[in-house]
Amino acid sequence: MNKSIKGGKETLCIKVPKVYDWVTRQVDVPLQSFTGPEALKKLNFSCNGHDCVDPCAALADMGALTIECILTDSEGNPVNPLTPGAILCKEIPQHHGRQVVELTLHNGEIITLQRVKVLKKGYYIVQIKNAAGTIVCTSDPQHFAVAEKFFLCAPEGTYLQCEITDFECDVNLICKEDEEGDPVFQQIDVSINMCQNIQMEAIVKLEICADFCQPRPEVPFTCPPLSFPPQCPEIFPVPDDY
Repeated sequence: MNKSIKGGKETLCIKVPKVYDWVTRQVDVPLQSFTGPEALKKLNFSCNGHDCVDPCAALADMGALTIECILTDSEGNPVNPLTPGAILCKEIPQHHGRQVVELTLHNGEIITLQRVKVLKKGYYIVQIKNAAGTIVCTSDPQHFAVAEKFFLCAPEGTYLQCEITDFECDVNLICKEDEEGDPVFQQIDVSINMCQNIQMEAIVKLEICADFCQPRPEVPFTCPPLSFPPQCPEIFPVPDDY
């Protein structure tokens, strides 16, 4: 970058977000188990165009199956878990504000922090694919939520900045045999794990000594000269004595 002010630096006042505290943590959403006919109604599987069916019975003759859960919006449209807002992450307001807590470190030092409650929630669907990878069953969107507490440097005036950095959803379908030996739905278990960055920030004004800068000159672009394939002068143009 080329400097636009020569012969020294200037004192500048800038407005930036200051990070007061920053932690990372894995969060495990409590296991969600769907058991029995009522749970099957809640999942409301659509298999091969038919709604509210038992996937174990509907797919009995289809051989190897793959089951997975996918993060979605409330309408069941798949979303990227790492896209901001795909998973709602916000602070839970407390009646009397953030509680002040004194904690003792390993070296005996006592520090003062604030208790911050954080809510994460979103939706997912369960999909079943056949051996060819074709989706044959899809559930209705299912809701999940988990609340956590953090002890952070979070004085009044700071706000929560939350970022999901990793997301994993595992699902397991369990079928059993009825009295006639046919497979029927017994249970689906869904486990969700996330990694998160939790930061407490506030907008502050800082005085710094720095230079202004300006865009670099653009690299000039020159069209290359036209080039032609070599000719065959022995045969073209046709010699006079041909």
